[in-house]
Amino acid sequence: MMRTRRKIIRINEDKCTGCGLCVPSCAEGAIRIVSGKARIVAEKYCDGLGACLRECPEGALSIQDVEADAFDPEAVEKHSAAAKTATGRPRDPARFCSCPSMMMEVFPTDPASHQSDQPAVREDSPAALTHWPVQIRLVPPTAPFLKDADILVAADCTPVAYAHFHDDFLAGRVVLIGCPKFDDSEAYAERFAQIFQVNDVTSVTVLVMDVPCCQGLPILVQRGMERSGRNIPLNKITISRHGTIL
Repeated sequence: MMRTRRKIIRINEDKCTGCGLCVPSCAEGAIRIVSGKARIVAEKYCDGLGACLRECPEGALSIQDVEADAFDPEAVEKHSAAAKTATGRPRDPARFCSCPSMMMEVFPTDPASHQSDQPAVREDSPAALTHWPVQIRLVPPTAPFLKDADILVAADCTPVAYAHFHDDFLAGRVVLIGCPKFDDSEAYAERFAQIFQVNDVTSVTVLVMDVPCCQGLPILVQRGMERSGRNIPLNKITISRHGTIL
């Protein structure tokens, strides 16, 4: 491989949190999350243009003029083709992530808390959900329930991990659920901006899991606030994979 002096992306691993927001922004597929950190797959895949820089909330990415392998468009094309699925769909950035959100775990449980004679529906525990839809992409910015609302932006794994989600977080709030790992982050930021622009939102609570890819969600909410010109009280809460508040 020919070496040449050129501009290329460099990653500061001390600053990188492994959130993965930079991965989908690289059209050449030069970045992967490996062992919880963003890394360049191969220098020949990186064009050095820096489309990924604006996605990093920690400032871990930079463009440096150094000696590196020459950019190889043909290699990029082969790399992208190899990453396609059997159905011919484009490469899925999440496929290249090896962060804790993809690690299988089995947690110990108390058998007494899961008796088979428990009713399927508990009449003494009504749901706190007051509206529909709940997916971030599906809630229109002009939805009447957003007016003067306390909004709960929840990563969609949190209601499963945290047993008292309805009582402790959902009650009294309007919930918007989504996944920053699999959905379009730019679409999220724009939807939040629209919501904040047309509604007098009182507060925003962001509920995330303790995995790197989840950490992009509060950043996207903040980005939406900045675009809307609004300054709304924002609180972030993290849930462990064992169902506790960190």
